[in-house]
Amino acid sequence: MKTILNKHYVVALVSLAIFSLIASVASAQDYPDKPVNYVIPFGPGGESDITARHQQPFFKKLFGEDLVISYKPGGGGAVGWAQLNKMKGDGYNIMGINLPHIIIQPQQKDVGYTTDDITGIYMFHYTPDAIVVNKDSEFNTLTDLIEYAKANPARLTFSGSGKATANHLAQLRFDKMAGIKTTYVPFKGTGKAVAALLGNQVKAEWGYTSVGAQQAENVKMLAVAMEARHPKFPDVPTFKELGFNLVSGAYRGIAVPKSTPEPIRQQLSKMIGEINADPEFRSRMENDGMALLDVDYEQYPAFIKEMEAIYLEAAREAKIIK
Repeated sequence: MKTILNKHYVVALVSLAIFSLIASVASAQDYPDKPVNYVIPFGPGGESDITARHQQPFFKKLFGEDLVISYKPGGGGAVGWAQLNKMKGDGYNIMGINLPHIIIQPQQKDVGYTTDDITGIYMFHYTPDAIVVNKDSEFNTLTDLIEYAKANPARLTFSGSGKATANHLAQLRFDKMAGIKTTYVPFKGTGKAVAALLGNQVKAEWGYTSVGAQQAENVKMLAVAMEARHPKFPDVPTFKELGFNLVSGAYRGIAVPKSTPEPIRQQLSKMIGEINADPEFRSRMENDGMALLDVDYEQYPAFIKEMEAIYLEAAREAKIIK
């Protein structure tokens, strides 16, 4: 009798699992059938918000539903990411994610989440790091800057957006590659780092290509951290072509709560990829100085592991983390 009951129990569990799978697949096929809540874990007006706003009309055009943007700022994104897995995982709650934030933050202290807690479904772009100087700077090439740094150890000052950020890690990595020692001055946000450069408080900035786009009449970029030259800045060389293997920046993507069914995760990943492939979307992003990236749901885990190795090595050497 007990054996028969056990068999019925197992059959019931298998049936329930099959039913759940069929239901989630059917749900994915109908998805989306209502607006999707897109949470940005920062305040409005920053690049995470700007890029989400670029995605918004294309989501509507391609999939017929609204992408409703909301904000959950605090802790450099940590407040939002700590709450991600508490949200309903039905495909109608998604959240922006950023690198190096979700890798470095949990290594520094308890922020309410770990890197493995984040279920990324697509990394869709990055804003490449760049060395930016004033238009009238004595530095016209990267070689000029390196020669000055070698002749004046620690006297070459760079503004940058915060500590343990993409800018800061780029400065640490480049100093090591170039055999120089420079001084990084962190500011709260890119806007204040740019203001410090324009006000001659520093000699240069570890900024982004977006600074080059927004301040085209006031600054010049000496090099960009990309695989190939940026379409908007065809005359600016990459670090790689100048002999430095530096491809880096502020990476942005989208994650879902862990409870989100696998078919929905895959469907969402495909949808973000379709937006990325739209020529008009690409043009808008590149015009703002962004670089498109296509790391889908299947590729995400390997990408994060690769970036972890790069970021954690630089952060440990600089004693940003233990």
